[in-house]
Amino acid sequence: MRTAKLLITLACLAASMLARADDARLEAAKQLFAQFIALEQSYDPAITELYAAEAIVTIRRTFPMGNPSDTVYPGADYKTLLRALLPAAKANSERNTYSRIAYMLEGDQVRVAAARYSALKGRTSPISLLVGQSPQGKWLIYQELSESRQ
Repeated sequence: MRTAKLLITLACLAASMLARADDARLEAAKQLFAQFIALEQSYDPAITELYAAEAIVTIRRTFPMGNPSDTVYPGADYKTLLRALLPAAKANSERNTYSRIAYMLEGDQVRVAAARYSALKGRTSPISLLVGQSPQGKWLIYQELSESRQ
């Protein structure tokens, strides 16, 4: 009987510790996404530092005839592209707002899914970021999936 109580206590303790770890990952993902939005809205090139070097960014463009086309960028290439596009975005006063933000655990990482509204284009499209802790302890974006209509 005493062994059973001990096992139940240990199981509850382990479940509590796992829940705290999940909460910490979700909170880290929320902080990273808030930083992503703040840097994006201030056209700050430091946004590129939120992407891991090994990140993969996939942008699906859907054309008027309905034919989608995916463009895939390795992290380093996307960082270069993003740095080059920021001045034009600022000049055009491009603004995005995010709604329906959801955070879902995926192993040791967190999927951030949202609806992104482009004020310039007047359209809402989905965006998904897979974020996680780097070996150095910093939370980074490892995958971005987004869509746009042309």
